[in-house]
Amino acid sequence: MEFSFEEHPHKRLNILTGDWILVSPHRTKRPWQGKVEAHAITTRPSYDPNCYLCPGNKRSDGSINPDYKAPFAFTNDFSSLLKDTPDGIVNVKGLLQAKSEKGICRVICFSPRHDLTLPQMDVTDIVDVINLWKTEFQELAKNDWMRYIQIFENKGDIMGCSNPHPHGQIWAQSSVPVEPEKEQIQFQKYFKENNRSILSDYLAEEEKSKERLVCENAHFVALVPFWAVWPYECILISKRQVQYTHQFNEEETLALAEILKKLTIKYDNLFETSFPYSSGIHQAPVNNGENPGWHWHMHFYPPLLRSATVKKFMVGYEMMANPQRDITAEQAAKKLRELSDVHYLSK
Repeated sequence: MEFSFEEHPHKRLNILTGDWILVSPHRTKRPWQGKVEAHAITTRPSYDPNCYLCPGNKRSDGSINPDYKAPFAFTNDFSSLLKDTPDGIVNVKGLLQAKSEKGICRVICFSPRHDLTLPQMDVTDIVDVINLWKTEFQELAKNDWMRYIQIFENKGDIMGCSNPHPHGQIWAQSSVPVEPEKEQIQFQKYFKENNRSILSDYLAEEEKSKERLVCENAHFVALVPFWAVWPYECILISKRQVQYTHQFNEEETLALAEILKKLTIKYDNLFETSFPYSSGIHQAPVNNGENPGWHWHMHFYPPLLRSATVKKFMVGYEMMANPQRDITAEQAAKKLRELSDVHYLSK
């Protein structure tokens, strides 16, 4: 019997973290009798008087939003990190260890309209969001104690999003968190050995096979990574190696907006729903010297598995051993790649 990615259980290495994932493609044939989620609400008003993110509305802390017409940022009213946290270290015989952590949490409203998500926004408006990401990042990095700035979006209540108004967040903090730190180690190791970016070489291999490519343009590629954990996970990689979003020129920024819209349209079209996901931009740490091996990329982790109402759960083996998936990266990429670039609600 000859080994096949499509038929036999196997492990794949995540070259960005050093972690392994178990792939079990034969399990896609099993019937589903588990939890079924409610359908996502896809129709909302353009303005909601009860939404604390809509223009002119009162937020939970009593602040009044300006009547903003473009992307709008403010400090989170319930920040997980606080700028004035005092320094502190606890170490009891190496067994009980803790360190204080300070930071700043910002909220980014993508649009004044309550009813629009990224795939439904105009490309020019997405460019405005990216430019605000750039500005916020650079301003936060001016704090010399800052070490990492994480830009992310939780879309959909299935991903724990507490407000449907289109928005993302930025958490900036005094240390490098776990996932970027693992990537930092892999980036540095590969660059030291090869004097090249690991993602540049990986992207070259993906461009050859095209098996896992979803969409691309002159400056970016969206693909299902070989080591994907989530069923329709994607990674967006810049063709030019840069460390930070603000290093993209105007042409690249427009290309980034275009591919963000195209990828998220494909997500919505997959199950004809407002597709939930957690996404995040991974950029190099700040205020800690040069990072020549780091390569800008953006992760998309969507939970949906079989339909708009059946999600992937990370439980049991995934929690106790290592991540596992059924549908292969190649199967997922083919499904996404073949979907229309026109949003299903626009047809």
